[in-house]
Amino acid sequence: MAPVAGVLLLAITVVLAGGVAAAALGPSTATVPPSAVLSLSATDDRIAIRHRGGDPIDVAAVTVCVSVDGEPLDEQPSVPFFSAAGFRPGPTGPFNAASDDTWRVGETASFRVADTNDPTLEPGRTVTVRITADGQPVATLETSVEAG
Repeated sequence: MAPVAGVLLLAITVVLAGGVAAAALGPSTATVPPSAVLSLSATDDRIAIRHRGGDPIDVAAVTVCVSVDGEPLDEQPSVPFFSAAGFRPGPTGPFNAASDDTWRVGETASFRVADTNDPTLEPGRTVTVRITADGQPVATLETSVEAG
């Protein structure tokens, strides 16, 4: 009886080890966000984000969330866009709907916040921009608004 139990325990161990190995080595379902070095500037009503290094970013997968002094803008930019509520038409770089869908090193994406969006950008206020790609965080950037 003991040899049969030993063989059974060994078989269970092998099956469990195989399952763990398959789970560890199998395809990953998690999306890995791009790794990028970005910088932020804000002058009057313009927010500019420069891609300084790292992976290219698929703009179609990007979500941008802007806060001023900790309060989110009433209207958030849905990128890419050309004209959107709460923003002046014609963002530049990869945030413009007419641009290439890939944000590469050296490119600056910028947009202008309309006076109708609240809170407004005013010199001295702190702007925070959170960027995600496919729901995964890419960067959180912060700067003070400067007079233009």
